[in-house]
Amino acid sequence: MNIQKPGPGTPTPDWDITHLREHLQAAVDLEFWTIPFYMTALYSIKDRNSDAFKLIMSVANEEMLHVQLASNAANAFGVTPTFDAPVYDDRIGIPHLQFALDTPNPTDIFTPHSAELGPLDLARINAMCLIEYPEWLTAQGIILKQDRSAYGSIGAFYDALRYGARQYADAVRGNVNQVDIFKNFFSNFPTQTVTDNGARGLAQVMTLFEAITEQGEGKSEGSSEIPPEFRNTADDDQPDEDHYVKFLSIRDAAAGLPATYSGDPDPKPGTPGHEAQQILIGKFGDFRVTLAALFAGAHPGHFGREMSALGGYVLNCWKLGAVPKFS
Repeated sequence: MNIQKPGPGTPTPDWDITHLREHLQAAVDLEFWTIPFYMTALYSIKDRNSDAFKLIMSVANEEMLHVQLASNAANAFGVTPTFDAPVYDDRIGIPHLQFALDTPNPTDIFTPHSAELGPLDLARINAMCLIEYPEWLTAQGIILKQDRSAYGSIGAFYDALRYGARQYADAVRGNVNQVDIFKNFFSNFPTQTVTDNGARGLAQVMTLFEAITEQGEGKSEGSSEIPPEFRNTADDDQPDEDHYVKFLSIRDAAAGLPATYSGDPDPKPGTPGHEAQQILIGKFGDFRVTLAALFAGAHPGHFGREMSALGGYVLNCWKLGAVPKFS
């Protein structure tokens, strides 16, 4: 069931609180899905000094911030986020997004594309561009959907989430399992947490959503620059560029895509590649448990170590001839 934003004199559409909470968990799912997908392409690049490596690394780092922001928003509305193992299958696609719903259809531009894990090739960089495709390049208005898997872009998804969240401002509770791990990387960010109840807390939630969309797709038409308050101030060589612009520059670089490792998605048991995959599966499983604990109010001291170590396990798969596998 689609519920479009009303015009003058028409009734206001609404979700019940269950739909809102389902969409908040879906936001966490979507942001979390991108991390293994981007990391797999990132560590397939042989030259770590290449522009492509640096750009994708900067995006992957901000996707971890997005997981934090989406989880903080979820907790503010009474949703303790879960972190199930993402699925990477072209038959299923990218969670909660159906790009062909957009007008014009961006899949006509970014083809071929793949939702399966693999090296940085044309299919993967096209998928990255689709994920971060700017909503303002389409003709869609705000559409609320009961089906949380029927949005044409991340921007459309978050527009609906904002619109639904405003209906339940009274449900916002501040200081519920809020996490602020990345504040030292974004020193101009006003707040990465929800500390107030009600309308004031809702305004903080809206800031979190704005940061996600501005960093990802540069939501403001006519400008692809990330607003200064949402820029990485620590370790991004191009902090003003949104994810879509970064990915597009990789795709359209005159020199072409960088050299990458190749790998077998299903190496035989007992081979070094298979063993590397099993290690990564175990480590990523541990990381998911740690994330769930972190956003349920625990304070696991090993979060930073686990997060930083994942890249090495991904790279090891590639070096041993296997496509990284996370579950």
